[in-house]
Amino acid sequence: MDIFAFLKENKIVYTNKELIHQAFVHSSYVNEHKGKMHDNERLEFMGDAVLQLYSAQRLYEIDPPLKEGVMSPRRAKLVCEKALASIARENNLNDFLLLGVGEEKNGGRDRDSIIADMFEAFIGAVYLDSNIENVFNLLDILMLKHIDDKDDDLLDYKTKLQEYVQADSRKSIIYELVSSSGPSNHPEFTMAVKIDDLIYGYGKGSSKKEAQKNAAKDALEKMVQL
Repeated sequence: MDIFAFLKENKIVYTNKELIHQAFVHSSYVNEHKGKMHDNERLEFMGDAVLQLYSAQRLYEIDPPLKEGVMSPRRAKLVCEKALASIARENNLNDFLLLGVGEEKNGGRDRDSIIADMFEAFIGAVYLDSNIENVFNLLDILMLKHIDDKDDDLLDYKTKLQEYVQADSRKSIIYELVSSSGPSNHPEFTMAVKIDDLIYGYGKGSSKKEAQKNAAKDALEKMVQL
């Protein structure tokens, strides 16, 4: 099965085969096949925007209504790199990926970042080729079953914070030791979490790792209430 058979099987409309095909062309493939071929990076940009809108709308439609403080981290979880790569694998979409020989040998076909970018590009291509209704139909097939996933404990607070922040920006998150106290057999560490040099939360714990998680939890709880 190729990508066009996949679309036909799922009754998704398409007209521009070249655009759909481009969504699966990695830059490494273009570099090895000089010519008029383009990679999928611009389509990835469009797909990211469509995925943000789709996940926001479907979360908004859940009944009983979710609070904004619940919707934001859940949306971040839905469109994070790991989740998109997983959804692409569920549907064998990475089988259609075109990679350069070197990238293929280095395991690119199973790398989350490459697969997630490809998935975003695919969504961007379908949207540009048709309309928002058509691409939402496709996303319902691929993602709707994950929309109401309440298992938020699958990710720790540090991961949740990272995905929440990066859902709308490319800001950097840094954890810094504020203080340590107590005897060596029962220490207490205080960590601060900074986002672009501004402190967003503090956390304490018997290890630096535990204090970082608590700082991330503090920051996340404050941010979703804004």
